Amino acid sequence: MNNILKCENLSKYYGTTKALDNVTLNIPQGRIVGLLGPNGSGKTTFIKICNDLLTPTKGSIQIGGFAPGVETKKIVSYLPEKTYLNSWMKVSEILDFFSDFYSDFNRDKALDMLNRLKIDPKSKLKTLSKGTKEKVQLILVMSREAKLYLLDEPIGGVDPAARDYILDTIIRNYSENATVVLSTHLISDIEKILDDIIFLKDGQVILAKTVDEVRDESGKSIDSLFREVFRC
Repeated sequence: MNNILKCENLSKYYGTTKALDNVTLNIPQGRIVGLLGPNGSGKTTFIKICNDLLTPTKGSIQIGGFAPGVETKKIVSYLPEKTYLNSWMKVSEILDFFSDFYSDFNRDKALDMLNRLKIDPKSKLKTLSKGTKEKVQLILVMSREAKLYLLDEPIGGVDPAARDYILDTIIRNYSENATVVLSTHLISDIEKILDDIIFLKDGQVILAKTVDEVRDESGKSIDSLFREVFRC
């Protein structure tokens, strides 16, 4: 199985604070991976480094054979933790922007998802609820034909019904050869869709296994093991 992401001894320090500390990982193609840990464990730092938004203090990382940069932005679709879209824009204008900016953006797929959610493309973003804005942002991200989707806390600020829609959208709208890395601390909601898990604690990887391995070896669900390891 080919790896879409490889990193070795990846570290990010802020003075004496180690946001990431010697992280070594191989993430294969065609998997849904849970990047799991409590707030402050290093999840967002890792994802930002993958997106060339932060520079590592030391270590190496490659995505599709390239260091984060122009080439990786062509194959990575990124959902940040916070909404970044301009509220004055219409949804249709944002679709235009993504169509111009990303050659792999599938506008028809985006319009179909908007239609199923009854979101009018003519609506201005500022008129939409917080949950609907987050759905629009997810639709944009999942409408790219990317090789790697990096989703930072995609279900953190929405209600349970919206979480179900978001997870269903993730499952139905990525290629079997693509990989989804899903960062969250809400384990019970996403456990059913995961193939692999990575536990981060204090910037270090303390567990990286398939979901089946964890269940066979521990006899526990991912949520139960998470609570045990992090004492939630």
